Amino acid sequence: MSESFPRMYARTRRFTLGVPRGFTVAPHGERATFLRSRSGTDAVTLLWELDLGSGEERLLVDPAELGPADEDLPPEERARRERARESAGGVVAYDADAALTTIVFALSGALYVLDVAAARTRALTTPGPVIDPRVSPDGTRVAYVSGGALRVQELATGEDRALAEPEAGGVTYGLAEFIAAEELERLRGHWWSPDGTALLVERADESPVNRWHIADPANPDRTPATVAYPAAGTPNAVVELFVLGVDGSRVPVPFDEEYLVSAVWDRHGPLIVTLSRDQRTMRLLAVDPATGATTEVRTDTDPAWVDVVPGVPARLSGGELVWTAVDGDARRLLVDGGAVTPPELQVREVLGVHDGTVLFRASTDPAEAHLWTWSSGTLTPLTADTPGVHHGRLSNGVLVQLGQTLDSPTTTVRVVSGEHRRTVRSLTEPPRLEPRVSLVRTGSRELTTAVLLPSGHVPGSARLPVLMDPYGGPHAQRAVAAGRAYLEPQWLADQGFAVVVADGRGTPGRGPAFEREVLDDLATPALEDQVDALHGAARLHPDDLDLTRVAIRGWSFGGYLAALAVLRRPDVFHAAIAGAPVTDWRLYDTAYTERYLGDPGARPDVYERSSLLADAEKLERPLLLIHGLADDNVVAAHTLRLSSALLAAGRPHTVLPLSGVTHMTPQEVVAENLLLLQVDFLKKALRA
Repeated sequence: MSESFPRMYARTRRFTLGVPRGFTVAPHGERATFLRSRSGTDAVTLLWELDLGSGEERLLVDPAELGPADEDLPPEERARRERARESAGGVVAYDADAALTTIVFALSGALYVLDVAAARTRALTTPGPVIDPRVSPDGTRVAYVSGGALRVQELATGEDRALAEPEAGGVTYGLAEFIAAEELERLRGHWWSPDGTALLVERADESPVNRWHIADPANPDRTPATVAYPAAGTPNAVVELFVLGVDGSRVPVPFDEEYLVSAVWDRHGPLIVTLSRDQRTMRLLAVDPATGATTEVRTDTDPAWVDVVPGVPARLSGGELVWTAVDGDARRLLVDGGAVTPPELQVREVLGVHDGTVLFRASTDPAEAHLWTWSSGTLTPLTADTPGVHHGRLSNGVLVQLGQTLDSPTTTVRVVSGEHRRTVRSLTEPPRLEPRVSLVRTGSRELTTAVLLPSGHVPGSARLPVLMDPYGGPHAQRAVAAGRAYLEPQWLADQGFAVVVADGRGTPGRGPAFEREVLDDLATPALEDQVDALHGAARLHPDDLDLTRVAIRGWSFGGYLAALAVLRRPDVFHAAIAGAPVTDWRLYDTAYTERYLGDPGARPDVYERSSLLADAEKLERPLLLIHGLADDNVVAAHTLRLSSALLAAGRPHTVLPLSGVTHMTPQEVVAENLLLLQVDFLKKALRA
C-alpha cells in the first residue's frame, strides 16, 4: 500500500529533500561542490562534487561513515538551524577555501576537514562542540565558535587557540545574535580577511535581554529552557565588532546604530551595513582594519523603513559598489551610485558578482522571479523565456540556476560554465499529485491569487466550501508561479474544498508602496485583502465557490490572519485554524514588530489595533488554535493568552498543543496527523 500524501509530504520535508543546493565553484569554473541527500525521503545531507567538463558526480562526504546516524547537536547549532528553517540533517552547511581544495564542516558538534582532491576527511580535535566553522581563504586555518569563544586552528599542526573568549555569561564571539538571524537574514558572525591573517568578529552581549522560560509540560522533570528573547520595546543584545588578528591583536570597530545588518571583507577591504533601532536609517561604512576607523560610504533613509536586501553590499573587480535603493515605487539596482535597472523592474536580491558582471533576481510580475545580469551597461534577462520562480548564484564566472515553473512540482538545477551546461540531478520524490492551479488577479487591487479545485471537479457542477490558505504578511509570498507551492493546497482541495491562496498588501514583489501599506496596522489591510480576493475569486468561479461556507487557515502570520478573520469578519469567515499565531504583538521580537508598529511604549494604540486579545469576546465561529510548546520564535504564550481571553469571555474554542514542537513541524507523525486533523475540523465546522 502506497503512503498517503500527508505522510509523504512530511517525510520528504515538503518535497525538498533531494534537491541540489549549497553550490561552491572552483576558481577556473571546472568543478563545483554541492549538497544533496541520497533520495527524496532521506533527510541526511551529503557533500558532492560535480565535474563540469564531464558532468560526472563524485561523493565527497557521507555522514554515515563519520559517526552515528542520530545527530547530537549543541544548543547553538539547534538554534541556528531553527533560524535558518533547516529541517534536514547531515552536512547541512560547509565552507571552502578560495581554491576549493579544502572544506570544513561540523557534524554533531565535531569539526571535520576535507581534502577535496583525495576525498579524504579527518576529524579535528577541539575543546568543545563546534558551531559555524569557516576556513581561511588560503586553506591553512579554520575559525570556529565553541563555548562562546572564537577560536582558530592551524590545519597543518593542529595548534588551536582562542582569539576571543566570553568575559561573562551571555556573551558570545563569532555568532549572529537572535535578531540578526531571525529578522535580518544574517546567519554568521565572523568573516576572514582575504589574506587569512585576521577576522572581522561580532561580539554579542545578551545580558540586557529579557529571559523567557520555555517549559515542556509533557515532561515536568525537565528544566525549562531559558532563552534571551528581545520582545518589542525591550532591550536587544548589545552588538560590537572587532578585527581580531591571528597574532592576537584586537582592534574595535565602533558604530552607532542598533543593528549590524551585514558585513563583507573582499580585496578592497571590509564593509559593514548598520541600521537604526527605528529602521529608518541604514548606513554603509568602510572599515580600516588597522585602526577600526569607519568611513561613511552612503546613508539610506525612509519615512517608513529601509529594507534589508540580501546580497548587498558587493563590489565589482574595479571596486565599484553594487547596491539597491528605492526610487519612486521601484527597488532598483545601483552600480557605482547610478541606477542601472528600469523603474518597472522590482529588484529582489543580488546573487553574485564576477569581475564586471552582477547577477540579480527581479520581477515585473509579483508571482514570478527571474534572473538577470548587468555588465558594462547592458541588462540581460536569463530566464524570461521560462515563466516561474528562479534562483541562482554567480561565482568565478559560473552560473548556477535553480528554476521552478507552475506546470511542474520539481526544481530544475543547471550549472553553466562557458560551453558546458550541466543539469544536476534532483532526487526528489514524485508527489503523485498534480496541482490544478488557476493563477489570476482578483479584487479591486488586482491581488495575485491562486484558485485550486478538486482534481475530479467539473466546473459549474457544484458549489464547494471555500478554504482560504494565506500567509498574507511581510517577507513571504504564497501565490507564486511554482508548482511545488501548491502540493499541499491541491491535496486540501481534493478533500472537497475550493482553495484560495492570495497575497495582499504587505507581501513582497509589488513594489515599496504596496509593502508599506501595513505601516502602523498589520491587521486591517491584510484582512481586507483576503476578503477582496475571496469575492474576486467567487466572481471568476460563481458556480464553484460557496460563500456561505468559508474557512481560513494559516501558520505564523497566516495563523494570526486566520484568527483575525473569524474575530473581526464572522460575516465572511465561518471557521478558522490558527497555527502558531501572533496574538499580541508586544510578545513578538523587536526588529520585525517595531519595523511596522514602532515602539509599544510610545504607541500603545497602534499595538492594540493590530493585536487580537481585545477581540476575544467577538468570537462566534469555530476556531482551532495550534501551537508548538517548544516554539522560541512565536512562543506558546500567544495562543495561551488568547485562549485565556476567550475563556474569560465565555467563547468556545479548541486548542491543540504540540509537545516538543518548535515553529517548524518536521516530525513525520506530527506533520502528517496535523493535516488530517485540520481537514476533520474544517469539514465538521463547515457542515455545522
